[in-house]
Amino acid sequence: MGLKLLSDDKMLIRVKVKPNSKEERVEKISDNEYKIDIKEPAENNRANIRVINIMAKELGVSYKNIKIKNPASRNKVIEVKE
Repeated sequence: MGLKLLSDDKMLIRVKVKPNSKEERVEKISDNEYKIDIKEPAENNRANIRVINIMAKELGVSYKNIKIKNPASRNKVIEVKE
């Protein structure tokens, strides 16, 4: 599964997240897959908030248009509204 265009101008993107990294890094694997290393720990939703902000900047959309469908997983599926 990759970048999938859904109805109402929505798309799904797979993101593999590595929390507690020494450096932040965003690696675009393909149009529909990213690997993100973040400094924030995976507690109190801090990592998810950072992932949303990074992906909003990367995709050029508002953070309000991004929703994480499986927030407890490191292999996340992100829904983006355009």
